[in-house]
Amino acid sequence: MKNNLFIALEGIDGSGKSTQVKLLATAMTAAGHNVYSTFEPTDGMIGNVLRNILKGNIKADHRVIAGLFLADRLDHLLNEETGIVKKMQEGYTVITDRYYFSSYAYHGTHMDMDWVIEANKMCAQILKPNLNIFIDVPPEISMQRINAGRESTELFETLESLKNVRAKYMEAFEKLKHAEEIIIIDGNRHANEIARDIQKATEVW
Repeated sequence: MKNNLFIALEGIDGSGKSTQVKLLATAMTAAGHNVYSTFEPTDGMIGNVLRNILKGNIKADHRVIAGLFLADRLDHLLNEETGIVKKMQEGYTVITDRYYFSSYAYHGTHMDMDWVIEANKMCAQILKPNLNIFIDVPPEISMQRINAGRESTELFETLESLKNVRAKYMEAFEKLKHAEEIIIIDGNRHANEIARDIQKATEVW
């Protein structure tokens, strides 16, 4: 059994995170980890409300959205049955598709980022990732992927929005570079090349 880790994959919409979560889970399982993969927003009660907001089925102020993401994240961590803390205590390596850096970037485009960081401080105190991996893809490429692969787009899925979100990710990484383990991976390549670099980044742990 390997020491279990908590790894968060980050990126703008269309960056290929979901694919890389699956590839990383497969690789880490092969390396001897018991792996639990998860995602935000979750498929729980609060997460489902958020998904309806993102799809445009429910209207909400961005401050409300930020608060709902925080509530969903706390449940993601602390849920007695499926929570990340419980899975870590059981010895799983947990790989999540998005964690609090997503909030810093996405909500930081609509309000003071420092407020978002402060609001999520409890999550960082409960469980900080061993590694935050940002898959960096040009927003223009992400939009091409989104438009080619989906019938409809979600709330943040416009070129202007994704440009702003990417810039906010970089701002958040700079703010927290001494407090968090952050690795930026070039995501504008073949999925297997990206996966190889991500796997190398996790091997030091």
